[in-house]
Amino acid sequence: MNLQFNVITPDRIFLNAQADEIILTTNTGQMGVLPGHAPLITALDIGAFFYKYKSEKIWTSVALMGGFALILQDNITILVNEAESANTIDLQEALQSFESAQQQFLQAINLKQKVSANFALKKARARIKVLT
Repeated sequence: MNLQFNVITPDRIFLNAQADEIILTTNTGQMGVLPGHAPLITALDIGAFFYKYKSEKIWTSVALMGGFALILQDNITILVNEAESANTIDLQEALQSFESAQQQFLQAINLKQKVSANFALKKARARIKVLT
């Protein structure tokens, strides 16, 4: 039995696939999902989403930029603000964005700047994690 999942962004269906196992980055940590999982709705944090098939030994990863996941009878619907796959991310640009976000975070002096810098840092970290 497989999991059927969709990753949906505001402008398109980003990914429609099957897997034997997935790992989501939720607001409370990482969560694994196997076939037969209990029904659940969870908030997703900015981070990497992983999935794999038993026949394949490698995990495939996608950077998700926050949203929600609905798990219902081996069907998972993932609604996110943005999604990026490894083949669309430039490593040098991702590393530069990460360094810039770190500097912004260290230089932030008020709450608004810290929240904005933290968001940029999480996004940059997720993009790098997908590539490594």
